[in-house]
Amino acid sequence: MKDPVVVAADLGFAKKGRNFAASLDAPIAFVEKRRSGNDARPAALTLIGNVEDRDVIVVDDEIDTAGSLGQAVKLVKEKGARDVYAVCVHPVFSEKAIERLASLPLKKIITTDTVPISAEKQEKLADRLQVLSVAPLLGEVIRRAHEGRSVGEMFNE
Repeated sequence: MKDPVVVAADLGFAKKGRNFAASLDAPIAFVEKRRSGNDARPAALTLIGNVEDRDVIVVDDEIDTAGSLGQAVKLVKEKGARDVYAVCVHPVFSEKAIERLASLPLKKIITTDTVPISAEKQEKLADRLQVLSVAPLLGEVIRRAHEGRSVGEMFNE
């Protein structure tokens, strides 16, 4: 990646995004979203940080409809981002999410297997989708709990 920058898709994920950026030794930027009037859907307004001529990793806790992610991707591309990657923990992928994701200029979508993704949905995203297993992490948590050892220690707590 060329000069990667982590972008928190919204300010609600800012702290976790910052921690992720620190683990990569990369800077962070934030998408500020606001709801206007009685509209339930937020609109991406501002990018706080610099993504120009950099590869961007947009991070969020989940991708549900991919509406917020779509806004974030469009915003960082407008601000001069090079390649854009999406990273999330929970791939809910409801409603028209797959169609939205397929239409976005994303190099890769990286997620976990906390929510099953149908073969049909995986097929539509083809090689742009990478699913990582949480099984080793959960297995270690169970082992530590069974042995009476600290689970927080796994996360530097």
